[in-house]
Amino acid sequence: MLIPTLHTPRLTLRAPVESDFAPFVAFYASDRSKFVGGPLGREASWRMLAMEAGHWTLRGYGRWIVEENETKTPVGLIGLFNPEGWPEAEIGWDLFEGFEGRGYATEAGAAARSFAYDTLGWTTAISLVKPDNTGSARVAERLGCRHDGDFTHERHGFMHVWRHPSPEDLAEGGMEAYA
Repeated sequence: MLIPTLHTPRLTLRAPVESDFAPFVAFYASDRSKFVGGPLGREASWRMLAMEAGHWTLRGYGRWIVEENETKTPVGLIGLFNPEGWPEAEIGWDLFEGFEGRGYATEAGAAARSFAYDTLGWTTAISLVKPDNTGSARVAERLGCRHDGDFTHERHGFMHVWRHPSPEDLAEGGMEAYA
């Protein structure tokens, strides 16, 4: 499957490749991964990278490795996600250590949502956020999301469901009208 590349003013969203394994290992070994199933060792991190690449083949969409345009440094994993057991299609974001607080998750999340709506024809999307993950909840709010219930996953546990504005809502007032 050909994975599209997206560009924003500061970021490139690209296909995951084997050289992304080192940043994956670092992320999944860190406390930052506690909201997304970690910490994990090298073998489980490899499986996560392979799952991200395979999601594109199985679903026709997935999450991109996000890198800074200037440095080409991977800063996170952001995009479209809907594995077995998820309540519906999600826009998710995981930033690697040291790249939080720069607006990267919001910028890449908006690009991923535009792709979902404009290219794939989605009419809605959610983001799942663990209750203690205040940084991720702030990203959801900046993207115009509203709390829309709760969900308990068999492995990841209890999460809040954040509903993204619909394509029509965004067209009528833009993201700023809902943030």
